[in-house]
Amino acid sequence: MAGHVQLIEARIAQWCEALPPGDLYAPMAYLLRLPGKRVRPALVLMGCELFGGRAEDALDEALGIELFHNFTLMHDDIMDASPLRRGEPTVHVKWDANTAILSGDAMLVKAYQLMGKSPDVFRIFGRYALEVCEGQQLDMEFERRDEVHVEEYVAMIRRKTAVLLNSSLQIGATIGGANVQDRERLGSFGEHMGLAFQLRDDLLDAFGDPTKTGKQKGGDLRNGKKTFLLIRGLERAAEVRSSVLREELAKPSEERDVRRMIEAIDQLGVRAEAEAEIATHDRAAHLELDAIGLEDARKEPLRTLAERLLDRAH
Repeated sequence: MAGHVQLIEARIAQWCEALPPGDLYAPMAYLLRLPGKRVRPALVLMGCELFGGRAEDALDEALGIELFHNFTLMHDDIMDASPLRRGEPTVHVKWDANTAILSGDAMLVKAYQLMGKSPDVFRIFGRYALEVCEGQQLDMEFERRDEVHVEEYVAMIRRKTAVLLNSSLQIGATIGGANVQDRERLGSFGEHMGLAFQLRDDLLDAFGDPTKTGKQKGGDLRNGKKTFLLIRGLERAAEVRSSVLREELAKPSEERDVRRMIEAIDQLGVRAEAEAEIATHDRAAHLELDAIGLEDARKEPLRTLAERLLDRAH
């Protein structure tokens, strides 16, 4: 993936340099130049190469995916009132909320402009871009609800996180000349990988090393964010009549004993359940990849990336 990231970084640098001056465009360059994993655009290039295409032929669409991803981050940071993004001030903090909204809107338009060469690519992108917005809306609704079920949470993260990995691979595969069946199988591989990726994120928030994650340990639990761990933890607590989580959630967020909450979740078996759920999606992803009628050596870069994403410490 390192070679793909180099291509993407060069294309991003070129694109940023060509932006007009002014506060509509400066936030785009600012956000894009912050360090990022570039997983989604790399998947576009890898999906193209899997079916015999050249990575260079999919660079515009890879950039489009990264623009869309950063558009969602720019707006999500406003909704979440987040002060930092990748260790630096968020766009709405560095400029203001109105500028961040307009700049994000313009970034979305530019993403669509880059997706316009192929009607099939444009259709795939439009379908899944809308699902990402649906996922964000569900996430906000969950914050206002007292009770959310695990199945609802998984449906939300499928839209908010996993479908963008799905579409990245399908777009790359389309440019590479894949047939519809193989393209959709590859997309399903990405979707299961995305679900496992988000569930790993939930685990790292509570059980990861803060020096590696760069986040406050148990920050989601402190804020009462409805992740897999808290939702399933509350379900298990009700089953065994444990009051620990409810007691802590009844307190103001700054007074919650996060260590006690993490211990309760572990003792309730929720950490093990999350690991099992990750393994289920990992297996499902690889079954989809196995079903694509290409030699295994061509698929190895994707298998390596999936392993890296699931075994990460941050």
